[in-house]
Amino acid sequence: MFSCEFLDVPALDGAAGAVTLPGSKSISNRVLLLAALCEGTTAIHDLLDSDDTRVMLEALRVLGCGVERVGASSVHITGLGGQLKNVKNEKAALFLGNAGTAMRPLTAALAVLGGDFELSGIPRMHQRPIGDLVDALRQLGCHIDYLGTDGYPPLRIGQPHLQINEAIRVRGDVSSQFLTALLMALPLVAHQQNKNIVIDVVGELISRPYIDITLKLLARFGVDVQRDGWQRFTIPAGCKLRSPETIYVEADASSASYFIALGAITGVGDTIRIQGVGADSIQGDIRFVEAAEQMGAIVQSGANYLEVSRGSWPLKAIDLDCNHIPDAAMTLAVMALYAEGTTTLRNIASWRVKETDRIAAMATELRKLGATVVEGHDFIQVTPPATLADWRSASIHTYDDHRVAMCFSLAAFNPAQVTVRIEDPKCVAKTFPDYFETLFSVAQLPTERIPVLCIDGPTASGKGTLTNAVAQRLGYHVLDSGALYRIVGLVASRAGLMLETLDGHVEDAIVSIVKDLSIRFESERVWLDGASGDEDITDAIRTEENGMNASRVSALAGVRAALVDLQHRFRQLPGLVADGRDMGTVIFPQAQRKIFLTASAEKRAQRRYDQLISKGIATTLDSLCADLQARDARDTSRAVAPLKPAEDAILLDNSDLSVEESVQIVLARWNSGN
Repeated sequence: MFSCEFLDVPALDGAAGAVTLPGSKSISNRVLLLAALCEGTTAIHDLLDSDDTRVMLEALRVLGCGVERVGASSVHITGLGGQLKNVKNEKAALFLGNAGTAMRPLTAALAVLGGDFELSGIPRMHQRPIGDLVDALRQLGCHIDYLGTDGYPPLRIGQPHLQINEAIRVRGDVSSQFLTALLMALPLVAHQQNKNIVIDVVGELISRPYIDITLKLLARFGVDVQRDGWQRFTIPAGCKLRSPETIYVEADASSASYFIALGAITGVGDTIRIQGVGADSIQGDIRFVEAAEQMGAIVQSGANYLEVSRGSWPLKAIDLDCNHIPDAAMTLAVMALYAEGTTTLRNIASWRVKETDRIAAMATELRKLGATVVEGHDFIQVTPPATLADWRSASIHTYDDHRVAMCFSLAAFNPAQVTVRIEDPKCVAKTFPDYFETLFSVAQLPTERIPVLCIDGPTASGKGTLTNAVAQRLGYHVLDSGALYRIVGLVASRAGLMLETLDGHVEDAIVSIVKDLSIRFESERVWLDGASGDEDITDAIRTEENGMNASRVSALAGVRAALVDLQHRFRQLPGLVADGRDMGTVIFPQAQRKIFLTASAEKRAQRRYDQLISKGIATTLDSLCADLQARDARDTSRAVAPLKPAEDAILLDNSDLSVEESVQIVLARWNSGN
């Protein structure tokens, strides 16, 4: 997951390949709560690992459920059997972040079970309405108090005095999560009271497909709710939640929308295959496929996959009632940038009470790109930029909303080839932590357009520290070119090659090794991808013996040539920061920005001295300074790739600068384009 403050997505030409989606958030948190309310243990597979599921799992632990992680995507939940036996004094404070799929259902379940609970979240959660659910629960005799503004979290829940004398009324036109919360909690009451529980929906029920998910999952847990249209729901007397023992979570159909859209806007002949969700999905957002087809996408589907490719181009503008796909419809607003004419999305009032006011957010950010946008209480109209010249590079504010970040990444495929900056990319952790990695795995553009920042300089100038710090801020890959010969020496030695007596056969073998190397530099550590997985070889390459091996292999012309190709392979999306002595002059001469970092020999010697002394290695300042001056002379005078600034490099003397000051200077130059 990208944890940087912003992520610059370069202009992308197209995409092709296969993606595997994470589990559905809507299904994951529903299944977790239902399993928690049952007796016995439920094995849940393919569970989404995200911020929303983590807060739900933590809440269940606090409430006394058994929670056992099994592998990367499975969890075993040992339920409460409809009673809070294991909560000390039946009292707890639960922090639920910005997870509506945790806050609303847990409010209902705990209000029915009774206790002394405080439910809170981040500030935005305290702006998301819950009053209609509270009003419905109070009709039952539940005790719920507001701790802040009436109608909104945080909440305090006490002991109920349940009375089932008439149908429970709940509004359906604000959020379907209110009805979902009641449907999942009230089987506890129907079992205890042995009475039918009737829920009447007041007004039009929005987001009906999400209610359908709830009903189908309740059936899996032994409760068959009777439905009279979409206005009345009856939970049968005496019913009981029963664990299915094992249940699998579908991949997220809302997340599929970004890749369905990608298939629609990619190049002719390219196909995006989406694995984990298909025609048999129980999620309403699978109907996004129909909308994409209306706009021109070609979609083929099976039980557990979708294949999407471009059909009509430009895309066709549509006028669509989006009540059935409220979350996925945001993706249509970005697809509208590639359509001919004006696209109108209607019946989307629920957008205003989501993670942010999504209608206002989408309108604001689409206008930044050059689109013409009209917004209303429950609709949005999007007209794309009229000409290529009307497209604008934009920094997209994401409002701590995962869907804003993901859908606007698709704007990077714009025909004007302008860069799109996504602010706070880590907000995708709510539902799809690896979204950007997945997008970049199928995205296409000429290698020479992948951004590169070169940081060259003499020994002990601080190149490595600065490179890692800048790369972390940009979310870019790292290349530590100075470590490559050491890595080759280590791997060649492990392969049993006789490095003391180098000949043509040994050289050919080492070249073959270089071509197959898979290395990554991360947080100032060096990782080697081998048969047994990733290995941290940071310390192994720094031994004196390996230094000798590195010196031997560096004399081989074939190895040097192979390493040039290896360094070029590090140029991957979203970009690269390359550290070395000839990055800007030889390896990446066309890099977008080049920094030549230096400091006085005295300052560099002091830094090296402090480093060695901290490791218990005895040395003197005078010897280190003399050594650095000698190495500088050798590096600057060597015949091949001598150490020197590139003609277009920015000179940065960091003798009197902190690391952070150097980072800020480099980032300022990078952002300015000067």
